[in-house]
Amino acid sequence: MTDTTINPARTPADDEGAERTEKREAAAGLTPFTDALRVPPVLRPGRKRARRGIDIELKTTWVRLHSQLPPTKVWAYAGHFPGPTIEVRRGERLRVAWVNRLTGSHPVTAAEAAPVPGAPLPTEVAGRSGATLVEGVDRLPAWVVTHLHGAVTGGGNDGWSENAVAHGDAQLSEYPNDHRAAAWWYHDHAMDITRWNVFAGLAGMYLIRDEEEDALQLPSGEREIPLILQDRNLDTDEDGRLTGRLLHKTLVVGTDPQGKNVALPFSGPYTLVNGTIWPYADVDARWYRFRLLNAANARTFTLRLVDDKTGAQITGAVHQIGSDGGLLPRPLTVDGGLSVAPAERMDLLIDFGRLRGRTLRLINDEPGVRCPQVMQFRVGKEKPADPFVLPAVLSSSFERLTHDNVPSHQHRLVVLTPPGPLGNGHPEMWEMQEVEPDAVPIPGDGVIQVKGAGGTVRTYRRGARMFDDALGFLVRYGDWEQWSFLNLGGAGMHPMHIHLIDFQVLSRDIYPADPQSPFDKELGGTLAPLEYGGRAPIAPGDQGWKDVIQVPPGQMVNVIGQFRGARGRFMYHCHLLEHEDMGMMRPFAVMPPEVLAFHHHRPGGGHGHDHGAH
Repeated sequence: MTDTTINPARTPADDEGAERTEKREAAAGLTPFTDALRVPPVLRPGRKRARRGIDIELKTTWVRLHSQLPPTKVWAYAGHFPGPTIEVRRGERLRVAWVNRLTGSHPVTAAEAAPVPGAPLPTEVAGRSGATLVEGVDRLPAWVVTHLHGAVTGGGNDGWSENAVAHGDAQLSEYPNDHRAAAWWYHDHAMDITRWNVFAGLAGMYLIRDEEEDALQLPSGEREIPLILQDRNLDTDEDGRLTGRLLHKTLVVGTDPQGKNVALPFSGPYTLVNGTIWPYADVDARWYRFRLLNAANARTFTLRLVDDKTGAQITGAVHQIGSDGGLLPRPLTVDGGLSVAPAERMDLLIDFGRLRGRTLRLINDEPGVRCPQVMQFRVGKEKPADPFVLPAVLSSSFERLTHDNVPSHQHRLVVLTPPGPLGNGHPEMWEMQEVEPDAVPIPGDGVIQVKGAGGTVRTYRRGARMFDDALGFLVRYGDWEQWSFLNLGGAGMHPMHIHLIDFQVLSRDIYPADPQSPFDKELGGTLAPLEYGGRAPIAPGDQGWKDVIQVPPGQMVNVIGQFRGARGRFMYHCHLLEHEDMGMMRPFAVMPPEVLAFHHHRPGGGHGHDHGAH
């Protein structure tokens, strides 16, 4: 991977469908496929320098998100938006001083808007017209902390949300990088304001290499390209012209008992790839490797590669070779939509050799997306020599875990509630403890009953619901644990992330969701046991190592991983940044089992029988 701009030549689209699409997006003030895709610079510290330590300064800078825009003020790692791609070898320990050199006011304007009957949703329209500014965002200090997402590193190096640093201070972190080849990413994780700090530009990619990956001789150099997807909104002046200023405008759907607005997670009309709105890339008719990252606050992308002239889906050319935690055992041909939730990564190969001379579009096929364009590929007419052949086997070291072969393990249940329990107005994340039915009132506040596949009813009591509630999950270092995330609906899909570990998906069990669920939002518990409804399939791309998993309404997603490699206090959370900031985040601690034997109060509920996942 190199610091480059991909071939800046520009050719006009020549079909009516593309012209209609371009006119629609031009109505939003910008013309798609005007600017070349930028590739972030690569930072390879090398073994000696990595051990000695490197400084990465967080700086205020100005960038052009589109050539038709004025410069945009952003916060950026090393002055680059997105940040530089950090590249290391497995086992190559890296020490980083994340130095806060940010100056000036916060670069994001935040606003909330209610829908207007007969008009487009406010979140699909640029500018703050009709919206109410969120008080206090303009006074936020440069208070930041960096989390290396996916890293196996001690709790003191993980970027604890409350340990953010102010201007002039540095966050010191050490990353052992003892992990199979994978794509991680780094981003801000400051308590309560992550959504605005990441929106301001604080994100970048981090790659680990190893010998197993080397042996595949995958496309590299200028033919290995990060694709960092984000969406944004932009402010306008009094004449309706785009100013380039970042606008975090969210949709108000109600108020809470205290009279505060309840808003949905952010979505915006402009899609950025590597910091450029709707870019294009000139590519040779050869194999390319794309390290795809969804770095959006909350938008899920359903990606399709289509022919620019006909709109037809491209088949046989796109292959997924890796997920969050590294290589898949074998390639997967992607001929349909590829769903990528916030914080998920996909390692993709595209054979442009079979598409030479054609113009292609990458689109977002998610329902309700007004401007589906993501980027354009223009494939060269010549077909240069390309020795690469798609391997039949990618990772011989990979072992698929199932309910039948997993090691002995413990179980935990986390319930994702609809908005409204206990008068909050926002969805919540509850840690559950299994109890005997006669130990709690049924029905009762915080009491949930689940009927498993075998007909056994298990009873759970809520142990924690807020980030600041007492620590509930104490994990013995080295243990395998199954965590089950049960989404009762009402707030859409939650992409759940557990710090420290990779995991595999064991099963997706179907349960009733809002409004069919017997969960009563006013009571805050179930009126009758949730009935098991069978199993949903696990997508092939979700059968590798993951650290983020999509949990849709009406599913209990069961994942398993081993807590090893580091100790300390970590967290797990929904990776919709607005949900994370609104409280869908909880701590857990990993401790040596010899120490836990002396713990003064061992919380219950985390260890026990399965709750219907088998």
